[in-house]
Amino acid sequence: MSLPSLRLKANADRRLRAGHLWVYSNEIDVAATPLHGFAAGDQALLEAAGGKPLGVVALSPNNLICARLLSRDVKHVLDKSLLVHRLNVALSLRERLFDKPCYRLVYGDSDLLPGLVVDRFFDILVVQLASATMERHKDEVLAALIQVLKPSGILLKNDSAARDAEGLERYVETAYGQVPEWVALEENGVKFEAPVIEGQKTGWFYDHRMNRARLAPYVEGKRVLDLFSYIGGWGVQAAAFGASEVFCVDASGFALDGVERNAALNGVAERVSCVEGDVFAALKELKAAEERFDVVIADPPAFIKRKKDLKNGEAAYRRLNEQAMRLLGKDGILVSASCSMHLPEDDLQNILLTSARHLDRNIQLLERGAQGPDHPVHPAIAETRYIKSLTCRLLPNS
Repeated sequence: MSLPSLRLKANADRRLRAGHLWVYSNEIDVAATPLHGFAAGDQALLEAAGGKPLGVVALSPNNLICARLLSRDVKHVLDKSLLVHRLNVALSLRERLFDKPCYRLVYGDSDLLPGLVVDRFFDILVVQLASATMERHKDEVLAALIQVLKPSGILLKNDSAARDAEGLERYVETAYGQVPEWVALEENGVKFEAPVIEGQKTGWFYDHRMNRARLAPYVEGKRVLDLFSYIGGWGVQAAAFGASEVFCVDASGFALDGVERNAALNGVAERVSCVEGDVFAALKELKAAEERFDVVIADPPAFIKRKKDLKNGEAAYRRLNEQAMRLLGKDGILVSASCSMHLPEDDLQNILLTSARHLDRNIQLLERGAQGPDHPVHPAIAETRYIKSLTCRLLPNS
């Protein structure tokens, strides 16, 4: 394949040579290679200002991030061959880490496949194509996945907002084989079924796997409250790890049906109760009823989706964690999580400290958690690191 050139301005190659994978529109020498000469989804040969080739990029010419590096070897364009190679490299890591084929197989830029996410549920794959380049190469993506993994079904879950910026329509469709509404998975020895078609994102959140595994010593024989429970990733595992009682709170009745389904699947239904409604309202009602818990898990959706949401989002995290702390017993454990990329871990830690002091409680930070290794962080791209999980102990101020 003969590719057109995309030329950088002088010195704009420094960040890429240092390891970054993104090119911004203001770094392009538009006099030499106008961006309007490209269409979303095109591939190009990226060149330094002097003409030296730097690699092959996927283009989104109308966006601030106008190109993403696919390969530093100019011979390797995005095609089925490269996809098979990248998938095998990604698979070798996951197979080394996990004893069951349930994990995030592809995590976009971190696996050198920008715009592609693949979650594996045994022999079912759920795929998200977030870029015009991946959408254009959809058939090759599917063919590569079938060759490498031999799945029984592939679902294209292309309904994310990320597609809007690429000018792509949203859709959900079974692209290969058969995909049931609920698919099986196993995490930390606990069995689940996830609603991949109607559920959030790909149907499941593998990113907190390691943090949920750490629950075990904290919850055995304890009373647990799981806020924003979704289908029970935290709460059902807490029950499976020996919690005496678990309350799962979520605004979605559909999600709580999943909690009940998964609790029954693990034989812990009698120890798991569901509370449907707004989480903040439920927290007030539990406080008014003088309920107390040994462990509270607060894993909300992203309160800070854009930088401009930072102030309001930080206020929401403080409100949530302070109300959660009010429900803890005198030697209680709070697991406070955030999936907001724009909220640094140190800021979440400060929110917890401020909340504890406002309640006249002492706080000990016991464990720090991040996303699991099937969501590898690219060291040059801060945006690939987004999960925070802080396990804290709240003590009386005495």
